[in-house]
Amino acid sequence: MGGNLGCHRSLPADPGDVRQRGRKFSATCSFAHVSAHSNSERLNVNAAGEEELMTLPGVTRTVARSIVEHRARIGGFRKVEDVALVSGIGAAKLQLIKPEICVSSRKGGNNNNHHHHHDQHGDAHKENTEQEHRASFAQPWTPCALLNTTTPSTELHLPPGGPAIMQSERPEVQPPPGARHGKPVVRVATWDLQRCSSDKAHNPGVKEVVCRTLLERDIKLLAVQDLADQQALEKFCTELNQPTLSSVCNWKGPRGVWKCATSEKPTGESCIGSEYSGFLWDSSAGVQLKEATVLESAAANGNGNDAQPRAYLGHFYIGSSQLTVVNVHLKPPSTPKQQNGRSHKSDELKAHRLSPGVQETLRGVKNVLVVGGFGLPPDNIQFEPLKKEKLSALVPSSVNTNISTKAPLGSSCMDNIWASRTIKKLYTGQYSVVREGLTNPWIPDNWSWGGVASEHCPIVAEFYLTCTSEKMMKEPLQNGSSVAVVERDDLAPKHER
Repeated sequence: MGGNLGCHRSLPADPGDVRQRGRKFSATCSFAHVSAHSNSERLNVNAAGEEELMTLPGVTRTVARSIVEHRARIGGFRKVEDVALVSGIGAAKLQLIKPEICVSSRKGGNNNNHHHHHDQHGDAHKENTEQEHRASFAQPWTPCALLNTTTPSTELHLPPGGPAIMQSERPEVQPPPGARHGKPVVRVATWDLQRCSSDKAHNPGVKEVVCRTLLERDIKLLAVQDLADQQALEKFCTELNQPTLSSVCNWKGPRGVWKCATSEKPTGESCIGSEYSGFLWDSSAGVQLKEATVLESAAANGNGNDAQPRAYLGHFYIGSSQLTVVNVHLKPPSTPKQQNGRSHKSDELKAHRLSPGVQETLRGVKNVLVVGGFGLPPDNIQFEPLKKEKLSALVPSSVNTNISTKAPLGSSCMDNIWASRTIKKLYTGQYSVVREGLTNPWIPDNWSWGGVASEHCPIVAEFYLTCTSEKMMKEPLQNGSSVAVVERDDLAPKHER
């Protein structure tokens, strides 16, 4: 695994030479409206998001997040020097990024001053330059829609500054069996996609990692946490059903028919913004969503923000079996902040504790999975409520579930799947923490490319499908195979996408 991580070229290798080679653009931003920026343009730290801030020399995701959080607390930076007060910046790093930033009303690289009031000839020249620039990066790509047809395809927006040719290699994965001990099985997974916005999901590297992982691991139902907006899952759903990336087009196995649903209300709030949860499933495998709801939590804290995360409940049919999936995202505990000599430990515990609504839901419901990010290993005392309801963690505390290019084997157990006693009887004993195939040349990794789509690994668990007495039929798929599905009325809720 280690040999596949961080092996792509660095751009630039030395942050000090950024002004000679031009600023690197984050591959998770939207690049439909930008071209190669000149050295004179600066990034507005009062308007830039995390991904844009990561284009600055030496600014990692952690530092970028600290900038966004500090900016929200103080209401915006009044002068460039104020950035030095951000945790992880300081005077030395400020001197490195100072030539690259500003605190004006400009947003990103879109400058509204007189230097950008071009005449018509200048605008036309700029437009041609942008088109040529995008074409130079898009040329190595062949959208699969063009392989067998002459119909024009939607242009792939590839991030400037990344590798000129996408040389993505997927791991050699043996397709898991569709049956174990002669019984059909289904695989359910959870994945924290780490502030996944529509822009991040639109990045070809992130999109390939997510879609190919689902196909290669034969995952039929995926619970997703930490979505930055409600449209992000649609990007993956569309790619699975109507692939444009060659690696997804070339997949030889069953493709499925994918659907997704995202919580209508935020499931978490922070100074960075709202957070949503969602589900992505293969309807051709007999998976149907009956309904999905956000569990309301306790009253908001004194700052007007709800410190306690809210779970997203999905009631599914898998064949003839009913399954309730409780999708949660608990924040890892941090050192309590001191204010006026008093500790804010209570807010920290709220942000990490399961809401009473989750515990109420677990009572009286048979087939339940509580999945997602828990921030702590399962042997922690915080999870006694789950154990009291006879739930068991499928991933032991000794197994790491995080990943990075610097630590490909991870360092902590934060994500898990907890199974109720009834669903545990259907558990085949097979789970996996996926570590291979999570990097891509188009994903940024600080000052290199080839980063991970998320610092959380997908967790996959396998369950037997119970025998059914309902009428079954064989539904043909486009690739010539067939799959057994339950003949049932349309149960798709209005929020299903």
